[in-house]
Amino acid sequence: MTTAPLRKDAARNWERIAAIARTLVDQGTPLQLNDVAHRAGLGVATVYRHFPTPEALLETVAAPCLEDLVGHGKQALADADPWRALEGFLSRVLEAQLTDAALPPVAAAAVDALPRTTELKESLASVGTELLDRARDAGAVRPDLAAHDLVPLMCGIAHAVNVHGGTPADKTETAHRYLDTLLGGMRPAPSNA
Repeated sequence: MTTAPLRKDAARNWERIAAIARTLVDQGTPLQLNDVAHRAGLGVATVYRHFPTPEALLETVAAPCLEDLVGHGKQALADADPWRALEGFLSRVLEAQLTDAALPPVAAAAVDALPRTTELKESLASVGTELLDRARDAGAVRPDLAAHDLVPLMCGIAHAVNVHGGTPADKTETAHRYLDTLLGGMRPAPSNA
């Protein structure tokens, strides 16, 4: 199903609403559609017409990051080195979790408000699984590590860094140190042959 393009004024309103929502999310302010309407100088009905729920608006704000991660994962699949591809992908996912405040709640939501969000999350999971499977098949990853293990591990790192990481620069450094530790634990045990 395709949707008709928005009229110019409707498109401008959509952009204004999304931009204000992005700012609010970045500031850590919960999205309330009435508040967004007020800040945008629009009627509440206009905001609700574009975004029926705060979750739909939050997912719209997170969509570009999800699209970027899916695209990066697909590019990583072209890397001939399965370990380097997985490592680069996980690093990019972690950085996104730390820099885009919309991503963690959208990624953690059990139910999506928008079909596009579900599609992006499924694509991201699929590419992550394929990257892990390639690395495992190449002997670069422990055989007992499953794709469903990666999400809680990556979320755990992001949460620990957000709670204990310090300044933004410190958080980036801490995140990469924690990720390096995780990656070391993902490697197969050396054989004693």
